[in-house]
Amino acid sequence: MQRHFVKPDFTVTTWELLKPYYDDLLNRNIKSKEDLEQWLKDNSELSSVVSENMAWRYIKMTCDTTSEEIRNSFNDFIQNIEPNISPVSNELNKKLMASEFTSQLTKQGYDIYLRGVKTSIEMFREENIPLNTQLQELEQKFGEISGAQTVEHNGEKMTMQKASVFLKDLDRKVREEMYHKIQKRRGEDETALNDLFTKLISLRHQVAKNTGFANYRDYKHKALGRFDYTVQDCLNFHESVKQHVVPLISEHDQKRKTKLKLQDYRPWDAAVDDDGKPPLKPFQTGEELTKKTIACFNTIDPYFGECIEIMDRMRRLDLESRIGKAPGGYQYPLYETDVPFIFMNAVGLHRDLVTMVHEGGHAIHSFLDKDLDLVDFKSPPSEVAELASMSMELISMEHWDVFFTDKEELKRAKRQQLESVIDALPWIAAIDKFQHSLYENPEHNLEERYKIWMNLIKDFGSSVINYEGLEDFVRRKWQVQLHLFEVPFYYIEYGFAQLGAIAMWRQYKKDPKKAIENYKKALALGYTKSIPQIYEAGGIKFDFSPAYVKELMDFVKSEYEKI
Repeated sequence: MQRHFVKPDFTVTTWELLKPYYDDLLNRNIKSKEDLEQWLKDNSELSSVVSENMAWRYIKMTCDTTSEEIRNSFNDFIQNIEPNISPVSNELNKKLMASEFTSQLTKQGYDIYLRGVKTSIEMFREENIPLNTQLQELEQKFGEISGAQTVEHNGEKMTMQKASVFLKDLDRKVREEMYHKIQKRRGEDETALNDLFTKLISLRHQVAKNTGFANYRDYKHKALGRFDYTVQDCLNFHESVKQHVVPLISEHDQKRKTKLKLQDYRPWDAAVDDDGKPPLKPFQTGEELTKKTIACFNTIDPYFGECIEIMDRMRRLDLESRIGKAPGGYQYPLYETDVPFIFMNAVGLHRDLVTMVHEGGHAIHSFLDKDLDLVDFKSPPSEVAELASMSMELISMEHWDVFFTDKEELKRAKRQQLESVIDALPWIAAIDKFQHSLYENPEHNLEERYKIWMNLIKDFGSSVINYEGLEDFVRRKWQVQLHLFEVPFYYIEYGFAQLGAIAMWRQYKKDPKKAIENYKKALALGYTKSIPQIYEAGGIKFDFSPAYVKELMDFVKSEYEKI
């Protein structure tokens, strides 16, 4: 993006140097619709410059959690820059809504954008600025704690991601040994993570109270801009999953238990190949993963492969796991340069391939909506963003012969993918319902927290896996979920999007050309339409009723049986 408002050589370093740009916007006299449109473009340009600066500070911190200098740079932004931007952004929002020309903004997307601005004004409270600063500081501690977790095996110190590879080992003793090592190491941080989570819940509850909400759950539902569905819809989703997905998991685990000839099916048996084959290893290095992803995407649509090629050339990929790197994976949009960044912890396994095509879907989304006028138009809600990534997981599966030249390995990979689709939905429902319970009762103690979780495990977990003697591990299992700590309530979107992705894949199976046209058309809308309208543009429904969930699960089951 070429700068027109912000000086080309300007870099965000201090609030004092940044402030004049905001003052210009605050004090500018808007005399016409054209003036207002230019004002919005300048505001968007400034937002893109600031957000990309913040993004790089975060990216660098997750790439190296051991660097005090990098961590201090991130903290400087959230302590000294962002708290100053927040009240000014609110004043800019009020200036926009008070303008006599705002009603003349009729271009596609402005109605969606303005409803979000209106909500931001309603939700803004000066007293929440320092609380949000505290929250951001605390939220990054999860990455620090998790990033420092390692275990030793055969004389090698390794990350938790690498250690989990041994949970697929064909030797049951090795699997059990590594399971206990991983759980023991996580147990060392149990108290620290509980203390951190308790602080987060308390602060978040205060933010909600300051804004006039009874609890943080209701506050966050509105703050996340969930205009197109209700809290009750979330509860209905939980129930739909419980009815029509959980039984499929127990049924599948029973088949695995029989096939593995086990009397006692334990958690360290849940990931091993039930045909006695070693874990799938579709690539060796990050470079190989990149090349094969580009080749795979090229077979779907050459534009998709080109997107990853551009990112690779611009060094926007950090794929391999290493000690000191934060856990997990993400795609971070960079709104000024319009070329995103993918971060992940690959160790050569099939799940890493899935993570790559998932984040690649997000990246393609960033490329498809990059030409929209405003940053806010390019910031779709998660229900849409995750549709892009999860659809790519399933669509790309039809072209995984790039990764698996052996037909039997390809079949195994596809089966594992569909198993993970089914497995994910109950976990998503459990994590989301867990948050509903916790934030509705923010004064709960630790025993109550664990009791809530254990009840959810009964409702959403497999009835076949035996956790006897492992109850202490199970009761803290939620502590692995980054979203609980860093992005509260941002998780059910994965569930809604997973249903949309299954529908998109079903469409692709029937008519690949039309499905990709619809996929691109929907994602190019960014956030200029409502969620149901974007799904409709993609040729699918935004629906999570029991009947629709059952219909999609029946489709997945039938496709699984064909492999």
